[in-house]
Amino acid sequence: MKAIQLSQPGGLDRLALVDMTDPGDPGPGEIRVRVRASSLNYHDYAVVSGWIPTEDGRIPMSDGAGAVEAVGEGVSEFSVGDAVVSGFFPQWLAGEAAVADFKTTPGDGVDGYARQVVVRPASWFTHAPKGYSHAEAATLTTAGLTAWRALVVDGGLKAGDTVLTLGTGGVSIFALQIAKAMGARVISTSSSDAKLERLTALGADAVINYKTTPNWGDRVRELTGGRGTDLVVEVGGPGTIGQSITACRIAGHIALIGVLTGRAGEVPTAALMAKQQRLQGLIVGSRRHQQDFIRALEVTGIRPVIDQSFVLAEIADAFRLEESGAHFGKICLKL
Repeated sequence: MKAIQLSQPGGLDRLALVDMTDPGDPGPGEIRVRVRASSLNYHDYAVVSGWIPTEDGRIPMSDGAGAVEAVGEGVSEFSVGDAVVSGFFPQWLAGEAAVADFKTTPGDGVDGYARQVVVRPASWFTHAPKGYSHAEAATLTTAGLTAWRALVVDGGLKAGDTVLTLGTGGVSIFALQIAKAMGARVISTSSSDAKLERLTALGADAVINYKTTPNWGDRVRELTGGRGTDLVVEVGGPGTIGQSITACRIAGHIALIGVLTGRAGEVPTAALMAKQQRLQGLIVGSRRHQQDFIRALEVTGIRPVIDQSFVLAEIADAFRLEESGAHFGKICLKL
């Protein structure tokens, strides 16, 4: 079978298309999945670029979607032909967060889904949403579920709330779609006027160019009559958290889901305390969260926004597009 392997110390020029031995038949409790698609995330980029070191020869990509080809003894949840999608934390099935590292995350601590076939425990997958293509399903594992947990599981989103999303990456676009489907008002930011137009077309109630309006937190407060937003999906980290605190209402919720502006930096803790806000870090979610999210997708009819798809051999080009920041929504690999 074909697969992508990453040689250390990492870098896009160290991604190689190789032939590997087929994993064979599934054992008890396992399923064999023909992987048809994956999608790119910032975490994947951090691994392949060498920012997050991993083992030599690692198969990257945390997201995997495809079809079940065989089931092992004792597996009753899946049947041959079922469309499935992988989970980010295979051992976190339900309950409160039970993991604080990436040792079990596919594409990082263990081999991922940049390959044609995998044999894995059945609990590493869930059913894909009915009617989704494999590429659409592959966007859910990381980006989609992160947005769902930030807004619904942790943020307690309800109709009438106001949500602030930052940028036009996969998580932010999903957050916009989820919030609108659940009856919330959404304010979105971007540095591109063209992308702001696309955000408006997707349903954003108000948009802000953060390049021409550097104090966008104040602008958000103006747009909300001085109150601020109920929830912020914070993807930037230290470079944007100060403005997010300004934008968020007293006792509001800020979901810290990314560090695009750096892994460490100053946080205006006095302002956070004064506004009595909840700043919660999170990384994706559990298998149960994913199952709940998929049921919601089937009811609401939300479909992922896919900017562009690449074949497996073009994986470096796909990451170069992500690196450029020119994309809107998700970038996918089709196997």
